[in-house]
Amino acid sequence: MQFKDYYKILGLEKSATADDIKKAYRKLARKSHPDLHPDKPDAKIKFQELNEANEVLSDPEKRKKYDKYGKDWKHGEEFESAQKQRRSQQSAYGGSNDFSDYFESMFGGSSGGRRSAPKFRGQDFNAQLSLKLTDVLEERKQVLTVNGKSIRLTIPAGISDEQTIKIAGYGGEGRNGGPKGDLLITFSVENDTSFKRVGANLYFTQSIDLYSAVLGGEVIIETLTGKVKVKVPAESSNDSKIKLSGKGMPVYKKKDSFGDLIVTFKIETPKNLTEEEKELFQKLAKLRNDGN
Repeated sequence: MQFKDYYKILGLEKSATADDIKKAYRKLARKSHPDLHPDKPDAKIKFQELNEANEVLSDPEKRKKYDKYGKDWKHGEEFESAQKQRRSQQSAYGGSNDFSDYFESMFGGSSGGRRSAPKFRGQDFNAQLSLKLTDVLEERKQVLTVNGKSIRLTIPAGISDEQTIKIAGYGGEGRNGGPKGDLLITFSVENDTSFKRVGANLYFTQSIDLYSAVLGGEVIIETLTGKVKVKVPAESSNDSKIKLSGKGMPVYKKKDSFGDLIVTFKIETPKNLTEEEKELFQKLAKLRNDGN
């Protein structure tokens, strides 16, 4: 098996932190996605190597094994277990720190001559799919190309940013007849709206004039499904809230279930008052003070 320097693929040093790995992967994944380079035949291979590097280095346990065993990291536990069981035969491996010969003989090499090699599950593949928030308002179909294979994918409505779903059996080939790995797709959902998303609920700040806040009134609010007319209660205070039930995001994998839209009112103080308006406010202030 050819050694792949996962740190080099991500442009990192071996001392990179978990946050460094995450940032480097997300940056490179967006930049080097095969769909952006249809004229480069090796784009898919490089993108797969990028996903493979992230899959290993972003997992603390896998990274530890990779740092210790290199290209044979997937069989680190088997090696350690076999090493304990075969203390008496340790001299046969020369006490070397190079595990390559051992792995070749134990896990499929020609020199071992073993009657039945252990079966090992294939490696999981990682992929990233970028969507807009408005893309996940409804269930959608999409075709992904991963490792040269086209995969028809149904994306449930309401999927969240950085959520990962598993497609069983679309990972790497198993070893010695073992099962295939899985494909793990992480979604990057960019909020292209003026709403703040928290779970299935949406939050929005709506400006209202002082007169509507004091006397009550109506305001038109833009939701994800169209405009709605909302009543402003009389004597509304600044930062008061109203809830529009069912006007939020679809709830993930719950058909016909939606979150709420929470609207916060911000009162705008009138500017550039005329002399007449100032006099009216002064009268209101006097009435208020005299009443107290």
